[in-house]
Amino acid sequence: MTKTIIEVKDLKKVYGGREILKNISLTVNEGDTVVIIGPSGTGKSTFLRCLNLLTHPDGGEIYLDGQLINAPGVNEDEVRQHYGMVFQDFLLFNHLTTLGNVMIGLTKVKGLDAETAKEKALKELRHVGMQDHVDQYPGQLSGGQKQRVAIARALAMDPRVILFDEPTSALDPELIGEVLGVMKKLALEGMTMVCVTHEMGFAREVADRIVFIENGVVVEEGNPNEMFYHPKIQRTKEFLWKITELYASSEKKAPSGE
Repeated sequence: MTKTIIEVKDLKKVYGGREILKNISLTVNEGDTVVIIGPSGTGKSTFLRCLNLLTHPDGGEIYLDGQLINAPGVNEDEVRQHYGMVFQDFLLFNHLTTLGNVMIGLTKVKGLDAETAKEKALKELRHVGMQDHVDQYPGQLSGGQKQRVAIARALAMDPRVILFDEPTSALDPELIGEVLGVMKKLALEGMTMVCVTHEMGFAREVADRIVFIENGVVVEEGNPNEMFYHPKIQRTKEFLWKITELYASSEKKAPSGE
C-alpha cells in the first residue's frame, strides 16, 4: 500500500501584496522522486521552502506523515529534522572540514557523541563518493564536490524527505553530472525527494512525477511520458519544448572534457 509522506492542501504565500503561491495542492508518496519545473520567479523555490517551514505559508495546510505541521504552536525545529535540504549555493561552513560539515548537525542537533557522529558522517561521505576528501575545507573543493558534501550532510540526518532547490544551477557544466549521478542513485535506493530543477534529462529519466508550476499555480502534472510526449495543456508543451531546446544547445557548447 502506498504511504503518503507529504500532503499539501491549498497552499498560499503572499509577498508585498503579490500572491506567489495560489492554492497549490500536491501529494508526495514514500519513495517518490517529484520534480518541480517552471519558469524562474514563479514560486517553485518558495513552495519548497514552505514544505519545511523555512518560509511560512499564508494559507493552506501542510501534512507530514499525517501531522499538520504549519499549525500554531508546532515545534518547527523538530519538524525540520524530518527534512533534508540541499540548496543551490551549498551553504557549507568554510571553517569546517568536509567531515566537520557533515558531523555538525549530528552533534549539535541530534546530540550524538563525537565518535558516533564521525562514524555516521563517514558512512554518508562514502555514499556520495567523498570519502577521500574528509580533511579538506570547502575552499579546496570543486562546486560539484561541495554539493556532494551538502547531500551527505542532508543524508546524515536520516530525513524522511530530501528537498533539492536547483542543486546544479551554480555548477559549471562539466560538474553537473557528478551531482545528478548521486541524485539518481538516491532515487534508485528509494529516497523520497522533491527537486526543483531545470535538468530535463534528469526529470525524464528519474522522476516518478513532474509538476509544472507557473504564476503560482500547478499548470499540469504527470509522469515523464505524459508530460514530455502527451501533455494535456498547450502551455506545458511550449515550456518543455523551449527548455529542452535551450539545454540541448548549452550542452553542445559545453567543453567535452577530452
